[in-house]
Amino acid sequence: MLKPCVILLTLLLCAFPATAQESQAPAQAKTPSSSTIPAEAAHQPNPVKPTPESLAQGKKYYGYDCAMCHGNNGDGKGEVAVSEKFKLGDFSDPATLKGKTDGELFYIIKNGQGQMPPEGDRVKPTELWNMVNYIRSLSNKKSQ
Repeated sequence: MLKPCVILLTLLLCAFPATAQESQAPAQAKTPSSSTIPAEAAHQPNPVKPTPESLAQGKKYYGYDCAMCHGNNGDGKGEVAVSEKFKLGDFSDPATLKGKTDGELFYIIKNGQGQMPPEGDRVKPTELWNMVNYIRSLSNKKSQ
């Protein structure tokens, strides 16, 4: 019970400065939409194979940074998403990521999108690729 409370408190503390900055920033300064992902980023190949070790590392970072909104199983119904009424895609549905390349997912995780904050340089590239592998694996779990 303590861990979800700490995560929620941390998220709220981070949201207030971000809201203040956003209100001062021009409208064009929003995080990129999928249509603004550079072609070279979209076509970037994933250098990390989806090994059990990669998936375990991806799951770990997903649990820290993504599950609160995207849900533990990737259904888009994490506690924050539900309370804030965010409409997020269901990663457990293969159709959700069907048209996305690994490069696009990497770019979105690293740079943020819409209301999703960026990971930026806080997480190493290998760890970001591990999260891409883990997110892809969520739709495979549904069919098993």
